[in-house]
Amino acid sequence: MNRPVRVRFAPSPTGPLHIGGVRTALFNYLFARRNGGKMILRIEDTDSQRFVPGAEDYIIESLRWLGIGIDEGVGVGGPHGPYRQSERREIYKKYVDQLLEADRAYIAFDTPAELAAAREATPNFQYDASTRLQMRNSLSMPAEEVKKLIDEGTQYVVRFKIEPGRDVVVNDLVRGKVTINSSILDDKVLYKSADQLPTYHLANIVDDHLMEVSHVIRGEEWLPSAPLHVLLYEAFGWTDTMPEFVHLPLLLKPVGNGKLSKRDGDKLGFPVFPLDWHDPASGALSSGYREKGYLPEAVVNFLALLGWNPGDDTEVMSMQELIDKFSFEHCSKAGAKFDYKKGIWFNHEYLKEMADDRLAELFLPILAEHGVTDAPRSYVERVVSLVKGRIDFPADLWREADFFFAAPTEYAEKDVKKRWKEGTADIMRELIGVLEGIEDMTSANAEKIVLGWIADKGYHLGNVMNAFRLAVVGSCHGPHMFDITELMDKQEVISRIRRAIEVLG
Repeated sequence: MNRPVRVRFAPSPTGPLHIGGVRTALFNYLFARRNGGKMILRIEDTDSQRFVPGAEDYIIESLRWLGIGIDEGVGVGGPHGPYRQSERREIYKKYVDQLLEADRAYIAFDTPAELAAAREATPNFQYDASTRLQMRNSLSMPAEEVKKLIDEGTQYVVRFKIEPGRDVVVNDLVRGKVTINSSILDDKVLYKSADQLPTYHLANIVDDHLMEVSHVIRGEEWLPSAPLHVLLYEAFGWTDTMPEFVHLPLLLKPVGNGKLSKRDGDKLGFPVFPLDWHDPASGALSSGYREKGYLPEAVVNFLALLGWNPGDDTEVMSMQELIDKFSFEHCSKAGAKFDYKKGIWFNHEYLKEMADDRLAELFLPILAEHGVTDAPRSYVERVVSLVKGRIDFPADLWREADFFFAAPTEYAEKDVKKRWKEGTADIMRELIGVLEGIEDMTSANAEKIVLGWIADKGYHLGNVMNAFRLAVVGSCHGPHMFDITELMDKQEVISRIRRAIEVLG
């Protein structure tokens, strides 16, 4: 294909954007950027019964947070608008009429009750060439009666007329050549007079054609509809502009079999939406990756490797690196297990490499929640530099660094039992004297002097250093001890040791 690469992400505003949809958007974006193409955001809101207020804004904000740039479409504009399908009624009606005039579609008046009766009477009923003449439609009724019903305002649908017995070939860039016989396809509804809107199938094809989409990249769940879309392109005479198809592997449950669902996230404690979602109907809150403390670059990196690999063992990659490496040749056909723990690992890796000033910015509101509002910014930056390799989320910073901002008021019972022995208090008093004599409290200098003193006295290194840490931190965790004492005021360190002696005896 030599035409310019143009892809589209076309979600329905029926609720929050699922993480599987985010991955689809990401793969569209990576492919477009890799090939110097454009990405379109189209809102497919033809299902008026399922429209949810706020869902469209949620989709746009999710993509913005993740850094998935939109070149054309809702919220951006462009030459092929409008980009909401509900605003394109007149466009679609023209193509519905074209199919009817060409005898590639027909009008059907079957009521829900009549369809239900047909399904009950015929096992595995399908509205197709073998049954359509038994139903109430323009193929089985006189033209005068059809016109009369339409003039009276009787609701109807327009169905695509599929001829049986033909092999329909779908060329997929991931799955190769997929062949499906048309006999297993039903006469899909393309248009509903009730709301004067097309269904997904017609609107999708018309918009992809008019918006000059070169590649349709979507989830595997849409693969069964691909033969119908090929037939529609043929019916309109658009085979020369038919896009390439790419059906991405499903995201699977972390445990067990089947497609990833919100229930899996609720059960195992991980989000399945990019942002928090407040359901406007029930008021229920579903957690999002952003509010859980994930970095957008970590989420992008994690999702990119679900069903795709760069062709080597590289795991941590920036957006630009993902773009540079992206190709459907390395896409998997098999579903990808949603290893949410790997997502946490990615977040840890990105936080570990984050600039201290940016991480300090994330820490400041957490400090304020704990009543710390007067810590110098430079001090906070030095603190996060010491503990960022120990956290998975910004919220973990307080757990790992609280002692830098407040002296311990209690001591970890397990550590006291193990590390504060008979005679420890006397050794700690000696240590105070050693510390008071040190003028240069830089980490390397203080470590040299204190360890020299321990060796000269013949004390057990682990016992002394763990008791020292317990007195200053409140437990036996934290970064290198002399990095801690370099950052703290020396008198604060000594004061904490004295208090530990007083409390622990």
